[in-house]
Amino acid sequence: MAKASSKTSAPTINIGISEKDRAAIAQGLSRLLADTYTLYLTTHNFHWNVTGPMFNTLHTMFMVQYTELWNAVDPIAERIRSLGHVAPGSYADFGKLASVPDAPSKPPKALDMVRVLVEGHEAVARTARSLFAVVDKASDEPTADLLTQRLTVHEQAAWMLRSLLED
Repeated sequence: MAKASSKTSAPTINIGISEKDRAAIAQGLSRLLADTYTLYLTTHNFHWNVTGPMFNTLHTMFMVQYTELWNAVDPIAERIRSLGHVAPGSYADFGKLASVPDAPSKPPKALDMVRVLVEGHEAVARTARSLFAVVDKASDEPTADLLTQRLTVHEQAAWMLRSLLED
């Protein structure tokens, strides 16, 4: 009687998207994940450290935004996994992949925090938008849907933050 092999291999992924396209999409989503996580950390930092006459407004707004960002990282990472790739999950990985700069070591003044977050949301929107060419080419509707949702959130957050900077 032949002994069953203890080695098992994962079945080949056959979802109608080539390995090359899945790899390119996963790489782009990894950048989006890194940007989202970095912006989450910066927003949470600012929530903790904001001061001044707009404290209550900004403290509350930042909490809403960092909560939304926190809830976004899991679907992005899970989409990477659905495509058959490993999701990055370390600060070292995120530092290499992110286009959003890390939070400043010394918390800036309240309105400078708002400016930093506007730039961060706009950067994440650019990262998401940059993926549409490969996603459309691969007919990857689930990723396109995810990107559309992320763009809506980041563009709206940037608008609301920019509104605070107007005279």
